[in-house]
Amino acid sequence: MEITTEKDSYYDHLEQMPVAEILQHINKLDHTVPEAVARALPQIEALAIATAAKIKAGGRLFYIGAGTSGRLGVVDASECPPTFGVPFDMVVGIIAGGDGAIRKAVEFAEDDAEQAWKDLAEYKINDKDVLIGIAASGTTPYVIGGLKTANQHNITTGCIVCNSGGPIAAEAKYPVEVITGPEFLTGSTRMKAGTAQKLVLNMLSTCVMIQIGRVKGNKMVDMQLTNNKLVNRGTRMVMNQTGLDENTAAGLLKEHGSVRKAVDNYKGMN
Repeated sequence: MEITTEKDSYYDHLEQMPVAEILQHINKLDHTVPEAVARALPQIEALAIATAAKIKAGGRLFYIGAGTSGRLGVVDASECPPTFGVPFDMVVGIIAGGDGAIRKAVEFAEDDAEQAWKDLAEYKINDKDVLIGIAASGTTPYVIGGLKTANQHNITTGCIVCNSGGPIAAEAKYPVEVITGPEFLTGSTRMKAGTAQKLVLNMLSTCVMIQIGRVKGNKMVDMQLTNNKLVNRGTRMVMNQTGLDENTAAGLLKEHGSVRKAVDNYKGMN
């Protein structure tokens, strides 16, 4: 396979470029990322539908990856509970090398093809669940091993990769291939490839949460009220849904703990 994310940058002598020129070139390349994601929309759609079906039936969503890809999975998983009010273990992000690798790279962790399944086994992953491997190259052994063993256990598998025709996409039942091409800094897939993966993860988890009923209209009615900004946002949402004044809406929200419960209880009493 041709790993285009490892090909030489279109630009050279970067250390000789003025800062303004560096920024212009990076920005120009970044503009190509949404176009690459758009070409993968049918693949993202298939994965989102399959994932939502599993979660509706009581399953969970797991992400595995190494380096930047692993960190992006952990970020997306960690943002689902506060954003959508789902249990903390419904969406789980696992990075090669363990949680310490989120902050500091663990040497050769991504090269262990057996470790991913060991990590997943700690969560008792089973055929009700979905496993998505994230890897810019599409060749990371840690991810390949995890998907391969998951398939053997009849677990629904998907992937988000940035090269076509790789072994990870071949293992995934629902592959998402976003072809981003060479990076501005040769091989630095935290740039375009990482941006593409983040966009896909945003789309995927949001689409899944909408499908399982965690959004009403266009509002995050189950969000966790973990700071004043979110309490104020929730209060405004309750006001808009009920017509109550600010103080009454805030009291109702505090009593019931979420916008959905506050509005439902108000409507149940009226």
